[in-house]
Amino acid sequence: MKLHTLIGEPWADYGLIDSGHGKKLERYGRFRFIRPEPQAMWAPASTDWQAQGEFVPGSDEDGGGRWEFSEPVPREGWTLKWNEVSYTAQTTPFRHLGFFPDMAPVWSWMRERVAGLESPECMNLFGYTGVGTLAMATKGVRMVHVDASKKSVEAAKANAKLSGMADAPIRWMTDDAAKFVAREVRRGRRYDGILLDPPKYGRGPEGEVWRLEEDLPKLIADCRKLLDENSRFLFLTVYAVRMSALAIGELLNQVFADLPGKVEVGELGVREEARGLVLPTAIWARWSR
Repeated sequence: MKLHTLIGEPWADYGLIDSGHGKKLERYGRFRFIRPEPQAMWAPASTDWQAQGEFVPGSDEDGGGRWEFSEPVPREGWTLKWNEVSYTAQTTPFRHLGFFPDMAPVWSWMRERVAGLESPECMNLFGYTGVGTLAMATKGVRMVHVDASKKSVEAAKANAKLSGMADAPIRWMTDDAAKFVAREVRRGRRYDGILLDPPKYGRGPEGEVWRLEEDLPKLIADCRKLLDENSRFLFLTVYAVRMSALAIGELLNQVFADLPGKVEVGELGVREEARGLVLPTAIWARWSR
């Protein structure tokens, strides 16, 4: 199975400035931040990094740590844009800033897949703060946005309002993704496309436990039941480094064997502005037709 690379290019409000020695320097609008990046094993283009804040990781492997600021940064966040979508960036306790910029090429790809369909409907599972949901909604796609975190769903609604999309046809669901999809299957629902960005480990609103290696195959099988020969895509991203793109690709190959279309696999990456090199960030597998 051939591996493809989807590369996030810099845009006005985001860029990977430089990377190396296990860190990355990024710009988020008018602010610059330094964050840990184990994949950046090379030397940086420059050793003179100037930033308003740096995330210093803790001793655990689960994302603990703290932000250290050299200049004031709005704790309530600041507004950024990707194409037609406005959203709030913010320094979170989880080292990221309220959205995942490496997903930009995925948002563009999904919009291309449903272009020309009359009133398409798609679902964003583990939808977080909703930038991917709004990227589709701004193109007239009816969306179902699912996340177990009430705080994340409220942030997504706020981003919709910020984008002038408060009245867009979006169903906001604070729910366990696996349980919600299973209910949609029982209801006999169908979708034109599904985006999944599952965590390695998580908990649902009622304490449901999600473990990626154990629970992903069943969720993909249920998602398949929500798609048919007229559907356009399923896109799966995985940030757990122990998994292989080939492994999740074979999972999709088997589950989607009865549908026309193709399964592709690859890596997500972000292009560094200093030298043009690509920093890998995640693996993905997708079915499309």
